[in-house]
Amino acid sequence: RAQAVLQAVTAVQTANTPLSGTTVSESAVTPAQSPVLRIIIDNMYYPVTLDVLHQIFSKFGAVLKIITFTKNNQFQALLQYGDPVNAQQAKLALDGQNIYNACCTLRIDFSKLVNLNVKYNNDKSRDYTRPDLPSGDGQPALDPAIAAAFGIMTRTTFYTFAVHHWLPVAAVPGALSPLAIPNAAAAAAAAAAGRVGMPGVSAGGNTVLLVSNLNEEMVTPQSLFTLFGVYGDVQRVKILYNKKDSALIQMADGNQSQLAMNHLNGQKMYGKIIRVTLSKHQTVQLPREGLDDQGLTKDFGNSPLHRFKKPGSKNFQNIFPPSATLHLSNIPPSVAEEDLRTLFANTGGTVKAFKFFQRDHKMALLQMATVEEAIQALIDLHNYNLGENHHLRVSFSKSTI
Repeated sequence: RAQAVLQAVTAVQTANTPLSGTTVSESAVTPAQSPVLRIIIDNMYYPVTLDVLHQIFSKFGAVLKIITFTKNNQFQALLQYGDPVNAQQAKLALDGQNIYNACCTLRIDFSKLVNLNVKYNNDKSRDYTRPDLPSGDGQPALDPAIAAAFGIMTRTTFYTFAVHHWLPVAAVPGALSPLAIPNAAAAAAAAAAGRVGMPGVSAGGNTVLLVSNLNEEMVTPQSLFTLFGVYGDVQRVKILYNKKDSALIQMADGNQSQLAMNHLNGQKMYGKIIRVTLSKHQTVQLPREGLDDQGLTKDFGNSPLHRFKKPGSKNFQNIFPPSATLHLSNIPPSVAEEDLRTLFANTGGTVKAFKFFQRDHKMALLQMATVEEAIQALIDLHNYNLGENHHLRVSFSKSTI
């Protein structure tokens, strides 16, 4: 592996910490803690871009927003996670670590802010839940992969490291960073957090996920489309012909694939704990014309069921981890609580609680006995036709009943 690769990430990978909070004793996580971290970078000999921060901190959970600025002649950043536990883990693992060899030291503490208000998406600030924001200052909103490439290295260097992934710096002739530092910062940036963004790949990362340990008797491209569609717009799904317990899923951008991986890795689907990792593939190939692959590959590019197609859609604000409580919407007036309880019980689980929204009977919360049952119910009933041209919308809720 490149010598210049982030020591912090090596430390994380060797510990290989799952995101369930196992490394953090429960008592260490105080509920009052903020999901926002304040990051100061000392000894900043190389530029650190917003995208490098995103790559590093994404190891610990979904990063929602980042704002960078200079204060007292120091480069600083505010970074918001979806969950304070992720902020806690990132602080524990990364505080005091160097991004590049012997420089760019991270100093991290909790911010008093609990929510960041990002007005512009550019190379200084970004709201990953709102791709529709303007860039401001007349600057184009930078493609993250290119921002990372130009912030620290030329595109060709970035591409070389992307292709040679983890080769020691010396093994790639002429691929030193523009600063010609032997321990090329370029390698660290490209390989930071083990994620390599190719120039031109939006949202700085792989769009294709590899999902394994699937229940091959039960899984279909449609069921994967529905579940992964909670976290992004699934373009294509391919269940592997020779290994039917594994599938490739292509998301609309790298941020969505990261979100889906963070939220779905380790969840139970059809009785099996699934594993979700980034794939080395750049796209999911469709079968050649006239070749029957038994319906294992499906193109969902034009699906009307994409949740995130509309810029600024409310769905961006309602991305939550799988939970036993489901949020239901688009319920027609004729459908009663009893009908919905029966419908959800028919998915094989137990309905523990139900309540309509007081002001709006088109929406309700419904709680299943376990997260696994809720996942199953969402797969089975999202887009279910309730009559009167109303198709049920199902997502995970952060509330409990």
